[in-house]
Amino acid sequence: MIFSPMFAKLGGSIDVSRSVAFGVVLLMIALIMFIVYFFMDKKLDAQTGEAEEKDDPFKVSDIGKILSSGGFWLVALLCVLYYSAIFPFQKYAVNMLQCNLTFTEVDPNSFWAGSTVTIVQYIIMLIVAATAFISNFSKTKAMKYGMLIVSVICLVIFCYMGYMRQSAETVFAVFPLLAVGITPILGNYVDHKGKAASMLVLGSLLLIACHLTFAFILPMFKGNEIGGITVAYLTILVLGSSFSLVPASLWPSVPKLVDSKIIGSAYALIFWIQNIGLWLFPLLIGKVLENTNEGVTDPTKLDYTWPLIMLASLGVAALVLGLLLKVVDKKKKLGLEEPNIKPEENPVEEQPVEA
Repeated sequence: MIFSPMFAKLGGSIDVSRSVAFGVVLLMIALIMFIVYFFMDKKLDAQTGEAEEKDDPFKVSDIGKILSSGGFWLVALLCVLYYSAIFPFQKYAVNMLQCNLTFTEVDPNSFWAGSTVTIVQYIIMLIVAATAFISNFSKTKAMKYGMLIVSVICLVIFCYMGYMRQSAETVFAVFPLLAVGITPILGNYVDHKGKAASMLVLGSLLLIACHLTFAFILPMFKGNEIGGITVAYLTILVLGSSFSLVPASLWPSVPKLVDSKIIGSAYALIFWIQNIGLWLFPLLIGKVLENTNEGVTDPTKLDYTWPLIMLASLGVAALVLGLLLKVVDKKKKLGLEEPNIKPEENPVEEQPVEA
């Protein structure tokens, strides 16, 4: 969101291919890192003398075992609903903000219109992420709250710079920052306190609230420069936090639903089902947007009400499935509400060794 527009505008002419090339470079770096990791892993096996475990070979019947689990289907459908309400929305979010916020043109010779501000804003984003992470794992209160205060201050500065740049992409770029801060907290809570299914229900409620806010409340602030940007920032941050509930609570729940020997196949099936939604819903959003904006030629004048209602309905469906999952968990004792790390019950005391 921050760097793609900068690369597209390099040299004074807009060319999206430069942004795509930047993405390709990142993928190449990732590929190199994977190859290095592969050889490091092989070297470690050779040094320790540990060979890869020879489990039972994969069988087609294993898929049947997974698909016969009602809990698995609930989690898989929750996953596809969550991700379909987030990732396809990201494709349209910048344009949605352009249609509902009032932006003023920035002086092309000012600091806010240059490429330097992009780098500065990215550095501030890294500081937000780093200090939030450190805060979550600090042992002393002084360090914990000190890092948290620095993170919050930098987040406010990041939002201010996005506002001064008067561009929708820099506003939506705040999406992952609150999630960066709270995801480790949520993961730690699930590990020690449990309540994974309840977190999924909470995430659904936040998802519904955010999309309905975008649909009905944000357009009411059209023309109100400060009010609109404030509502947009708060809603985007909450949407990011709702999304952080998924990795913190949904993914750790899968091992409780299937046998450990087929956990890889279970995750693969969930991703396969998820990708069906990621293929389908961008198409549906585009069709709904097209059919509800007939005759509109200005891309900044589109009405996003019905696409956002459709995304909110995914949250409603996820909420129903989340509540149903809680019922199934209680009935079948799947352990989704139980902590992942349990204290040992009645530990055996060590007996002194007789001489």
